[in-house]
Amino acid sequence: MLSKAGRLLTDDHIVLDKLQGQLKSALRAGDIEATHSRLDMFWSRLAVHIRAEHLQLFPAVIDALTVSSRSQTSAPTLTEARSTIEKLRSDHDFFMHGLGQAIKILRALSHEDRETLDHGMKSVRSMMIEIEKRLVSHNQLEETKIYAWTTTILNSREQTELAKSISIELANRPPRFSLDEWTTSP
Repeated sequence: MLSKAGRLLTDDHIVLDKLQGQLKSALRAGDIEATHSRLDMFWSRLAVHIRAEHLQLFPAVIDALTVSSRSQTSAPTLTEARSTIEKLRSDHDFFMHGLGQAIKILRALSHEDRETLDHGMKSVRSMMIEIEKRLVSHNQLEETKIYAWTTTILNSREQTELAKSISIELANRPPRFSLDEWTTSP
């Protein structure tokens, strides 16, 4: 069972999956403008999701395990939590770097010849396939480990505070996106 914070982040994974599906459709269609738009939204939403984890979730887990004298059998050790968070941070760096490279390629394609456009779109498709593969195992690790841990290592008040903090982070969108654009599930 997930805490409210875990459910918020898992629900955000669902929205990100839908955005990724729209991005894949635009890539298959070869539509550079739609691809760029959907990639920008996906990259931004993922960055906000990652920010919520880095600023709220990860510190809450580490703090709880550092100061806790609780000894639940289902709670991770501090070493296990740090190792898991390090893996997740590494994945986050991979995603942000790869998506940044894809955006850079798409920006450079806007006025190129057909052969260059096809090559650029193929490169972006390849990047997105690698990101998607890694994202599947990454999300599973988050949902089965760190999100689930919050119900074990945080008390009710701490879980509520974490959920509020994560909710605020997830709603804090880049100014270039309208509220409707940001909050409407694809």
